[in-house]
Amino acid sequence: MLSKIMPILDSRKLLAFVTLVRVGSFTLAAEELNITQSAVSHSIKSLEDELNLRLVDRRGRKIRLTPPGQQLLNHAHRILNEMKEARADLAHYVS
Repeated sequence: MLSKIMPILDSRKLLAFVTLVRVGSFTLAAEELNITQSAVSHSIKSLEDELNLRLVDRRGRKIRLTPPGQQLLNHAHRILNEMKEARADLAHYVS
């Protein structure tokens, strides 16, 4: 029996997700990331579709994490921090 390979999470979508949660609005997240509000919304929707989970409850202009969203946030922080550390660790190879 072949096991299905699960695709990895996209770091740009994780960054949009973490930023959205931190600032609390799609508009502010877009401003901080220097992308459109539509791009932030699309990233979150795409992440939710890939995981087949609702990550945030959208209530007007406010967002609230769902339990799966909170769990993903914990992972996303660790993943993004590891990526930053990897870049920093490799920086001394750049001439």
